[in-house]
Amino acid sequence: MSKDPGRVPGYVPGPTGLNRHLVHADPPDHTRLRTLVNTAFVPRRIAQLEPLITDTANRLLDRIEHHVHVDVIADFAAPLTFRMICAILGVPDGLDTPATRATLMATIAPAADLDPSRQEHDLHALLDTLVADKRSANESSTVDLLGALVRASDENGAMSEEELRSTAYLLLLVGHDTTMNLVGNGTLALLHCPAQAARLTGPDTGPGLVASAVEELLRYDSPVRDATFRCAAEPIALHGQQIEEGDIVSLLIGSANRDEAHFPGADRLDLGRTPNDHLAFGYGPHFCIGAALARLEGSTALPLLLRRLGPVQLAKPADELPWRPTRVMRGLAALPVVRN
Repeated sequence: MSKDPGRVPGYVPGPTGLNRHLVHADPPDHTRLRTLVNTAFVPRRIAQLEPLITDTANRLLDRIEHHVHVDVIADFAAPLTFRMICAILGVPDGLDTPATRATLMATIAPAADLDPSRQEHDLHALLDTLVADKRSANESSTVDLLGALVRASDENGAMSEEELRSTAYLLLLVGHDTTMNLVGNGTLALLHCPAQAARLTGPDTGPGLVASAVEELLRYDSPVRDATFRCAAEPIALHGQQIEEGDIVSLLIGSANRDEAHFPGADRLDLGRTPNDHLAFGYGPHFCIGAALARLEGSTALPLLLRRLGPVQLAKPADELPWRPTRVMRGLAALPVVRN
């Protein structure tokens, strides 16, 4: 193992100057940053978004109601989840666009036809615009999360300018990318298991089964494949391998969630699986702050999508589907389906 994450195979450093956020922090900085963000993601506040999620999902599905060919990612999962995180942060309508999302996504799956320095310039310009918008707004219009973070930086000194921009970047990117993967990966899993999909669209489907289904889809094909890098605090022997103090370790969430010793029939999709203590949201102090949002979006969007699409099948063989080339995330670049 390497003590330098830059020499770990597959490691891609984050954008310059945008790594000062809670994912890369330990206490006390992690505690301070998480406390500033956490109030926007408490379950009570997230539950209030259900009408907006339902309305946005239905509007997106209205657009493709008569389409024979549909891309579940581009037509539904991506715009839905990006709209939700933009609503929470308070991104102005003019910046809640596919171009903005593409600028963010390029940081984890760089566009081959664009210069990396140009991509990074565009990202910093976007974040500067968002922060400047909140600073120029009056108090009553900055009750959203990004406005609150700007005030925490300007009035209370609770976070630095670098932490402010890093946190805005993290929330915009991860706040929609992971849930987009849940919807995309989950839809693909259900297409492979039509009997399980039918359980979500039947007349007797209740909220208990829907909630259980979301947990199983999170486990079965986790939206986050690898945890962020960890540094061993002390030597430890694990499965015949010696990990020394200071070694960089990558934890495989996707593998843990398919551990047959912990999940009987781990490779079988079972929407009613119980117990289901998966690790899709991590564990401990770094447990995903957006877990309640992801669960609500998944439990709202997936049944709607299945019912309104009706019978569909993959438009190409499963082994030809494009997956985004990222180390940490696991998500489809496209999920083309055709109505039967």
